[in-house]
Amino acid sequence: MSYVHEPPRAYVGQGRERPLTVHDLNQLLLVCSLVLLSAVAAVRISSRSGLPSLLVYLGIGVLMGQDGIGIRFDDAELTQVIGYAALVVILAEGGLGTKWKEVKPVLPAASALATVGVTISVGVTATAAHYLVGLDWQQALIIGAVVSSTDAAAVFSVLRRIPLPSRVIGTLEAESGFNDAPVVILVVAFSHRGPIEQWYVLLGEIALELAIGAAIGLAIGLLGAWGLRHVALPASGLYPIAVMAIAVAAYASGAMAHGSGFLAVYLASMVMGNAKLPHWPATRGFAEGLGWIAQIGMFVLLGLLVTPHELGDDIVPALVIGLALTMLARPLSVVACLTPFRVVWREQALMSWAGLRGAVPIILATIPMVSGVEGSERIFNIVFVLVVVYTLIQGPTLPWLGRKLNLGQGPEAADLGIESAPLERLGGHLLSFVIPEGSKMHNVEVGELRLPPGAAVTLVVRDGKSFVPLPATVLRQGDELLVVATDPVRDAAERRLLAVGAGGKLAGWLGTDGMSRS
Repeated sequence: MSYVHEPPRAYVGQGRERPLTVHDLNQLLLVCSLVLLSAVAAVRISSRSGLPSLLVYLGIGVLMGQDGIGIRFDDAELTQVIGYAALVVILAEGGLGTKWKEVKPVLPAASALATVGVTISVGVTATAAHYLVGLDWQQALIIGAVVSSTDAAAVFSVLRRIPLPSRVIGTLEAESGFNDAPVVILVVAFSHRGPIEQWYVLLGEIALELAIGAAIGLAIGLLGAWGLRHVALPASGLYPIAVMAIAVAAYASGAMAHGSGFLAVYLASMVMGNAKLPHWPATRGFAEGLGWIAQIGMFVLLGLLVTPHELGDDIVPALVIGLALTMLARPLSVVACLTPFRVVWREQALMSWAGLRGAVPIILATIPMVSGVEGSERIFNIVFVLVVVYTLIQGPTLPWLGRKLNLGQGPEAADLGIESAPLERLGGHLLSFVIPEGSKMHNVEVGELRLPPGAAVTLVVRDGKSFVPLPATVLRQGDELLVVATDPVRDAAERRLLAVGAGGKLAGWLGTDGMSRS
C-alpha cells in the first residue's frame, strides 16, 4: 500500500487553497507549542487521578476538532501514516526501557499471550460482535483483531505506584511489545480479504512475518550495540540520535523484507537497551522525550479525527463488545496461556484486568477506513468509545485491585544509573553515576567495592566539592563517583558496581551479581 501524499497546503475560505506561508507556519508552531504545554500540564492531573494520560490527549484533540473549536480533519490515511510513525517511536522507547532480567524468565508466557492469547481474544470478541451487536463477520473480525492489542504505557501509568512482582511487570511489558505485530497482520488481512477460509495459510504468513521481523530486529540490535560500544563519537549528544536511528532502521528493514517491522524495532531497541551503551542516561532521557511527543501528537490527531456527535448510535455496541472483551475474552486468554506456566491465580486475575487498550487499537481502526471496508467509520467509532470508556473504568481500579490481591512487595534497592563515556585514545572508559537514595552502596568503603584490577574510583563529588578518595573513604547517598576502567575490565567493573548497589559490600558472597540469572 502506498502512503505518498501531496505537499502540505493551507486551506482557507470556501474550497480555496494557497501555498503555505511563513505566517501560517508561525501560527502552526504557536498552536503546537500550546498543545504540548497543555499536554505536559495534563500529565500531573492524570498522575493524581490514576487515569492514563492518553485520555487527556484524546480530549485535547476532541476539543480542537469539529465539535470543539472547529478544526475540520478527516484524513484517515494521513492519520494512519503518522500513527505508524509514532508507534515506531513508542515501541523503540518501550524496548529501550525493557529490562532483560525481568523479561527473560517470562518470555515463553508473554509470547503465548501475544500469539495464542491474541487468537483467543479475536475469536471470542468477534463472535460477540457478530451475534450480540449484529456486525457482519468481516467487521466483527476486524474489531476483534483491533482491540486485542494491549498498551504497556497505559498499564504502567496507573500501576507505577505499586511495586508489583517482577513476573507480572515483565509479562505485561513483553506482551504489549510483542502483540502489536500479529495484531497488525490480522487487521490488514481481514481488511483486505474479509473472512479467511484457509486459516492455516494466514497463520503460516503470520509466523513467517514474525520470524523475519525477529531475526532482523535482533541482528540490527546486536550490530548497532556493538558499533556504539566500540566507536567513540565526537559528542555525547550524538549517541541518542544514533540509537533512535538504528531502531527506526530496524523497523524499515523488517517491513521492507516483508516481515514484522514493529517486532523488529521492539527487539532491536530491547537489545540496545540492555547492552550498556555509552552515555546511557542521556540516551534514555532523549528516547523518553521522543516517546512523549509521539504519544501526544498521535492521540491529539486521533481526537481530531473523531466526530463526537456521530458517536451516539455506537455507544451501546461499544459497551457490549467491550464487556465481552474485558470479562470474557481477556480472562480466557490469560487463563489458557498462563496456567501451563503455573502462574498463580492472583497474578492471572490482575493481568486479566490489566489488559488496557490505548493508542494501537485506535490507530489500527484507521486501516479498514483506508482500505475502504464497508462500515469502517462505524468500526472506528466503536473502537474509540470502547477504548475511552473501559480505560476510564479499568485505569482507576487497577491500583485498588493490586492491593486487594496483595501483590505489592517491599521496596527494592535503587538501581545505579551508570553513564559510560569511551576514552578512545586511552583505551578505556569513564563510568559516572550518583548513588541514589535506597542504594545498598551507602556506607560502603571504596576499598570494599572490590573493583577488578584495571578499574579504580578516581574522583568523588560530595555536596558540590570533589576529592580523590582513599580506600577507607565511606560512600554516601548523593555522592557522584567517577570510575576509570580499561577496555578489558569495563563490563566486569560495571557488573560489580551494580552488584554492590543492589546487595551491598557482601554482594558477591550473597549471590547478588548485578546481572540477570540464566
